[in-house]
Amino acid sequence: MMARTAGTEDVPLPPWRKSRKPAQLRRQLSQDLIVEAGLRILDAEGLDALSMRRVAQEFDTGPASLYAHVANKDELLELVYDRVLSEIRLPERDPGRWKEQLREYMVEVHRVLAKHADLARVALANIPTGENSIRMGEFVFGLLIEAGMSPRDAALSMDRISLYVVSDAYEGSVHFTRMRAAGLSDPQEYFESFVGQIAGYYRALPAARFPHITKFVDALIADDGEERFQYGLELLLDGIEARMPRTP
Repeated sequence: MMARTAGTEDVPLPPWRKSRKPAQLRRQLSQDLIVEAGLRILDAEGLDALSMRRVAQEFDTGPASLYAHVANKDELLELVYDRVLSEIRLPERDPGRWKEQLREYMVEVHRVLAKHADLARVALANIPTGENSIRMGEFVFGLLIEAGMSPRDAALSMDRISLYVVSDAYEGSVHFTRMRAAGLSDPQEYFESFVGQIAGYYRALPAARFPHITKFVDALIADDGEERFQYGLELLLDGIEARMPRTP
């Protein structure tokens, strides 16, 4: 090993000076960065944890610095919601396959909302004004009209489709919040415990007053959330099909 050359040792600072760390460059804030941070918090900590102050902490700054890019929490939630909707893939409309395409669309929306559990709570109160919300609305509305539905029936069908998918995803988000509050991380463990308690309660009901519920408890709890969603989806699609004009 070579010996240190004389005179190359670091010179200590005088005791009256404070050492200074190199300045850390702060990322330039933008609406996109703020929305990304909001989505990360929502996914990791839930909707109740999301606030302008909490997002500001991600950038080591105060909430006031966010307001140049996002007006308030409500706007942030709308932006986060529309960002998530950009994940939804839409095919080219084919009115000859409207039922199949509508089924695929509903499954796709449900998949995306379920992936971002608490976001369904935002969706329930959201009027579709974002670019991706309108993109989805145009797809469903146009598909039904091109398949032969009147604009009024198409509008009402689109409204009920949206409410069904979002409400089902919202129910899942409620259970996710309860699971997190209970300190559980395994959804299967949580649901087995939850359904087991319900089944035990139903079986303990007086059979004379509730003969069908007590007799068919197993049927009431047999299907999981995915099977129930698919069943309701087919009910909706069959109902829409019944209102489609009959082709000669």
